[in-house]
Amino acid sequence: MRSEARALLAIVAVVTLLLVTGGAVMAQEPPADNMGLFLEKIKADKKLLVAENMQLTKKEAKGFWPVYESYQDELFLLRVRTLELIKAYKNAFNSMTDDTAKKLLDEYMIIEKLRPRLREAYLPKFRKVLPDKKVFRYYQIENKIAAMTDYELGGYIPLLKTGK
Repeated sequence: MRSEARALLAIVAVVTLLLVTGGAVMAQEPPADNMGLFLEKIKADKKLLVAENMQLTKKEAKGFWPVYESYQDELFLLRVRTLELIKAYKNAFNSMTDDTAKKLLDEYMIIEKLRPRLREAYLPKFRKVLPDKKVFRYYQIENKIAAMTDYELGGYIPLLKTGK
């Protein structure tokens, strides 16, 4: 269990680093192959964590991994939207207007609605290839990673000053 926690924390740290520094990293425009390698490392580490904790049979693994990859691709699109939202917030932070705040909040609400819809859309796909106990466990792993990442990320995003 301790190695699981360490692996989870390592993934959260890397994902948080990516999200927090993503704007700065992208602003510097590193060579695409370096960013690609970095993202592949994160994906591989997460996949390893999932693999170590799912205890899949060969038959289950054959069905699970393609669904997992598809789910991760769609989850990545939500992470990109979140990163873009954070960058927009950062850019508008010192000169925030009500109109900009409304646009940012509306985008945030859309992203927050899409997350559970994505989980719901993939539930039957995971159930098709795994018993419910293992699907439950997989969703727990994803939830832990998301909760820890959100918590860490929240510490880096300052509250908006509303002034008087």
